Amino acid sequence: MLQNSTEVLTETVSEEKTLSIYNLIMDGGLGGQIIIGLLVILLAVSCYIYFERLFEIKAASKMDGNFMNKIRDHVSHGKLDAAKMLCAQANSPVSRLIDKGISRIGKPLADIHTAIENAGRLEIYKLETNVSVIATIAGAAPMLGFLGTVIGMIVAIHEIANAGGQIDIKMLSDGLYTAMTTTVAGLIVGIISYIQYNHLVVKTNKMVYEMEAKSVEFLDLLNEPI
Repeated sequence: MLQNSTEVLTETVSEEKTLSIYNLIMDGGLGGQIIIGLLVILLAVSCYIYFERLFEIKAASKMDGNFMNKIRDHVSHGKLDAAKMLCAQANSPVSRLIDKGISRIGKPLADIHTAIENAGRLEIYKLETNVSVIATIAGAAPMLGFLGTVIGMIVAIHEIANAGGQIDIKMLSDGLYTAMTTTVAGLIVGIISYIQYNHLVVKTNKMVYEMEAKSVEFLDLLNEPI
């Protein structure tokens, strides 16, 4: 008899340990399932934008180490067409800034500086395309998860009110599952999106600093005595 009770207890514990995430979501009710579905969509959007921007920034940061030396050589010898062709072949944010500066050679240095700055703002805007969406997801996902928590608690309280004093934990399971699973899912999506956003910001800032350094180097080149 004791052995049979032990076996039943062991089987019960095993069933509890093997409760899957799928079962948690399915047991959370329609409200929880809708919110989990929205969070999955938000996570997919965040990951897509993150990897698309990451590959774009990596591609933009690739540049020949001798690029500025070649530009210096062409400009110092008056080969502006060759310098512009070199910029077109490089096809990077830095090369487009330098190309904008070369096209303004002959005008006052202040005008060249302004033209490069304006071109730089455009390049930064391109690098930061859709990055704000990830920031929005990082803030909205936990709030959406907490919305699921509120909905779950409302369901649980509703079940208690309709129980007529006979509180059964099984009756409360749907509301509790909704409250817990959506909160966890919202925090997970929010944390992942937050990390992705900050990583892209660091990568973008590094690229911006590179653009500024090369722009200053180009302006210094124009200031050199011939």
